[in-house]
Amino acid sequence: MKQPLAYIHPGAKIAPSVVIDPFVTIENNVEIGEGTRIGSNVTIMEGARIGKNCTIFPGAVISGTPQDLKFQGEESLAIIGDNTTIRECVTINRGTASKGKTVVGNNCLIMAYSHVAHDSFVGNNVIISNATQIAGEVIVDDFAVIGGGTLVHQFSHIGPHVMIQGGALINKDIPPYVKAAREPIAYTGVNSIGLRRRNFSNEQIREIQEFYRYLYLSGLNVTDALERIEAELPATKERDEMIMFIRNSKRGIIRGYV
Repeated sequence: MKQPLAYIHPGAKIAPSVVIDPFVTIENNVEIGEGTRIGSNVTIMEGARIGKNCTIFPGAVISGTPQDLKFQGEESLAIIGDNTTIRECVTINRGTASKGKTVVGNNCLIMAYSHVAHDSFVGNNVIISNATQIAGEVIVDDFAVIGGGTLVHQFSHIGPHVMIQGGALINKDIPPYVKAAREPIAYTGVNSIGLRRRNFSNEQIREIQEFYRYLYLSGLNVTDALERIEAELPATKERDEMIMFIRNSKRGIIRGYV
């Protein structure tokens, strides 16, 4: 673990099996779990909490100071779960007083040159493709896949099992289980291939497709569509999750494809 060409603050808590390559900088108040590898020229700043069996590629900066003018130097964290891969030159900023932490979950892949800003939450099994820029206080739910070069507006919410086209500009919430593409960003169908890969049954997928037929293809506004869905579609875990997501949306959901 000890690397004579790396700087490791004596206050950092690093598991014995961690591999640290040359020219790494690890500051005080950092914790790194068993089996993680830190590539050369990585900078891990105060407040980082990195889980087990992660791989961080050269040039990444973890727990950098938030790029937020309201930040006053308060203590905060950047938390990375287990088995997550962070590719070259990724930047993940720590939190502010708003939420106190930025979180990236387990089994994620964050590809090169991507950015996750302060107080954002990225769930488990998320793929963030190259050069995606996620602004502050964004939520990305489990199993979302975000195409390369995507820009995500602050406070946006990306639902679970979503597939997003590369180069998208996201300024509205994206509800669960859908594909989102075009410019401006719009609903383009249900992510049925992704759902099958994750063992959703054909019946579950049909029910999700029927939900979005009511929402996007019936000619109803969102409020009326949800009322009809509750009246006419059987209650399921997925139905109720989609209804709750849409009703709790603060930015409004993406439009349907016209």
